[in-house]
Amino acid sequence: MFWTFDGLLLALLCLGVNGSQSLYDLQWLSCRFVDEKVHINKEDHIETEYITRAAVLQFGKVGDRSSHPTITTFLVTASKVDMRRYLEGAEDKLQCEIHRYSTGRIKTRWPTAGAQDHDVWFTSTIRHSEGLFVTKTFLRHTTVAPVAPDEEQMDFLQWETINDGDLLTMSAAMVFLSKTPSVDVGLFKEPDLDCRFAVDHALPHATVEWKLQQHGRRTDLFSYSSRTGKTEGNGVALKAIAAGNVSYKLRSTSTHSEGTYICSVMVPPLNGSHDIPLRISEQPHVSINVGSTLSMKLGEVQMLKCDAERYYPLDVDIKWYRETPDGSPTPPLKVRHSSHERHRDGTHSVSAFFYLKPSMEESGYKYTCSVSHKSLLSPIYKSFTLRVTDPDSTLWYIAKIGFIISMVVIICYMRPQYLGTKSGKKVRMKVGIEE
Repeated sequence: MFWTFDGLLLALLCLGVNGSQSLYDLQWLSCRFVDEKVHINKEDHIETEYITRAAVLQFGKVGDRSSHPTITTFLVTASKVDMRRYLEGAEDKLQCEIHRYSTGRIKTRWPTAGAQDHDVWFTSTIRHSEGLFVTKTFLRHTTVAPVAPDEEQMDFLQWETINDGDLLTMSAAMVFLSKTPSVDVGLFKEPDLDCRFAVDHALPHATVEWKLQQHGRRTDLFSYSSRTGKTEGNGVALKAIAAGNVSYKLRSTSTHSEGTYICSVMVPPLNGSHDIPLRISEQPHVSINVGSTLSMKLGEVQMLKCDAERYYPLDVDIKWYRETPDGSPTPPLKVRHSSHERHRDGTHSVSAFFYLKPSMEESGYKYTCSVSHKSLLSPIYKSFTLRVTDPDSTLWYIAKIGFIISMVVIICYMRPQYLGTKSGKKVRMKVGIEE
């Protein structure tokens, strides 16, 4: 036997993300049903008409009545794969969409009790609106078929009409789950691309594949067949496959790692897949070429430069602003930009600079460089405060202070001599009297 499910599903797939609680007791979920009417036109081409209507996923048992009788109801009955086990978070964060599913020319009967050759398939995709997870469940519906289906004709040309208020009883046959619906990661990281699945029976045959879609090309990354045991590529732990975990681990991300990673598992006649877009983003290192305070003399010119270095992807927005001492903002300054520098690791650097020749009125102004980039939730700010002095007034104060110091020195030097002279005259006068 290749898979066992009861305790395994509960242990691996029913755990909440970040400790959140599963919605195992959910009774029903509002959905959008995207129906398809397919026919062959006069030119012998296939045409499809899409009809979107409100629908409900209802959980119960065979024979239950619809809780919403005026809209299409998909009644999901008990099976070894309960899709509610994989739903987490608040119910109002769940986005549900139901589609028909064509098995194409694969005529394999699903290997569970009660399955028929004329079974009709649907998929229910449920996403968490904040990107917590995405699930895709294959729902098997056994129709009452008074006439055997035409084996030579495609199944989508034989689909029965579904109307508002119809109730379709079905069971979950296969579930796909990813807790990384999309990935944003920096350079030189090793992220795990989460992909798991489960079916409602012991599984002897399955094919697992990972591909990378980039610029219209698909690259094979990994493949495994349980029928032959043959493996090509790496990135998936073979021991984990037996537990339904086919997650892929990247090695040291680079700018070449960007693209859409496609996880697929084929269990005939079903082929489930998840597209996981991966984007590389590296935050810029921002600096300015002066400290927190810049002192300048009136008439001087200073180049002010703001550097944004080692960021990815390319687009970055650098602006210089200034504020008056009372905090009043002014329009962005007119600046020049250097040409972009591309580094060997694929990151970029650029500078925004301007030349400042301040007036006395600008003393106390605050100058700020703002850098915005896709990798940042909010811009990075670097600032300095300007102090401006008048060189003429400075020289006047220096000359004045120098004059005062000189006068003090002269006075201090002359005073002892003056006092000494007066003292000598008094002595001579006294000597003259005595004589």
